[in-house]
Amino acid sequence: MNICVFLSAADLDERYTRPAREFAELLGKGGHTLVWGGSESGLMKVVADGVQETGGRLVGVSVDFLAAKARADADEMVIAQDLAERKRLLLEKADAVVIMVGGTGTLDEATEILELKKHGKTTKPVVLLNSAGFYDGLKEQFRRMEDEGFLPLPLTELVFFAEEPVGALAYLEESLGAR
Repeated sequence: MNICVFLSAADLDERYTRPAREFAELLGKGGHTLVWGGSESGLMKVVADGVQETGGRLVGVSVDFLAAKARADADEMVIAQDLAERKRLLLEKADAVVIMVGGTGTLDEATEILELKKHGKTTKPVVLLNSAGFYDGLKEQFRRMEDEGFLPLPLTELVFFAEEPVGALAYLEESLGAR
């Protein structure tokens, strides 16, 4: 499977790096390909290292203004002209999406894929890895959106919330069949 991971390029503490590293190692050991923002810094580096060290492939999609931070030893690296093209390419190259902890960029990427799913423009499974309860507030907001009629689909059809990396990968493998 080609699994796109949206996540932060910031340096974060163990409560976020541990589950990210664990998920990365599961991907690599499973022979999967990481499709990610291509950065060689922060949590993006942690995940890329974990996938690569355990036998997985790396497909990066960086953006022109961040090209200097792109990982040189990825199996494939594409440099997009802008963020919109980067998101499009990330999604094109992926069979599924995992959203890890991150800031506004991660949230932008997450809401884009969920909006595409809402409108039937993609059926790719989406997992939100809720490390250390980082997305508890967002989960509550999504439930409120569902309860008050803002979502045309059940929340469970848009996104799967996983508390641990093993649950995230199990959901993806079940949704797509181990590829």
